[in-house]
Amino acid sequence: MARATHTKSKTESEAEVELEATLSPDEVGETSVQAVAPVESDAEQVVTTEGEAQEKPAERPARPEGTAWYVVHSYSGYENKVKKNLEHRIESMGMQDQIFQVIVPTEEEVELKDGQRRTTERRIFPGYVLVEMVMNDDTWYVVRNTPGVTDFVRSGAKPVPLRPEEVEKILRRMEAEAPKIKVSFRVGQKVRITAGPFEDFVGVVDAIDTDRARVRVLVSVFGRETPIELDFLQVERI
Repeated sequence: MARATHTKSKTESEAEVELEATLSPDEVGETSVQAVAPVESDAEQVVTTEGEAQEKPAERPARPEGTAWYVVHSYSGYENKVKKNLEHRIESMGMQDQIFQVIVPTEEEVELKDGQRRTTERRIFPGYVLVEMVMNDDTWYVVRNTPGVTDFVRSGAKPVPLRPEEVEKILRRMEAEAPKIKVSFRVGQKVRITAGPFEDFVGVVDAIDTDRARVRVLVSVFGRETPIELDFLQVERI
């Protein structure tokens, strides 16, 4: 089988490193050409006796024996197009009883820039899609020949399924309520304080707390280095 060549972007290479950190060492092997389509999982709304709506994870339907999650490689930036292509093929070829879900793993990210918060949806593993399926010759053909797919993540010639705990880790990350916060500064960098009593002071980032969206900056006050805790929006990188 001829193998398609694919030059990875910097973002895609970083995603591969992150994906390899999620997978076990023997689960990241060679890659070939394929595509997959993602399906967002929806949560049920359950009404309590008091009439309040609560979110409850949708129950996972029964799957036939041998069902597993596989990772498919696609061109970075075309993950959603691959998702649609594969979902169309699944329906048109009547494979709904063997290929169940296609997911593009994403998470919400809050970017702080120019004193503003901007929420975006970020792909966790650019260039990769997850497919829940029963692996056999027919399903392999459907996925492998989907436009935009470049390969399964495999060991040798055999696609390697994710372990259940690996899938749970990825899905939990997607369902996290608190969005990931992206800042433009790092520990050790100089920043300028833009608001508060120390406005216009310049200091060095000493610690970053993404959970609380707070940063500790070391500022020289009367010749002494003083730690000051600030909100992310109160500082800017120089």
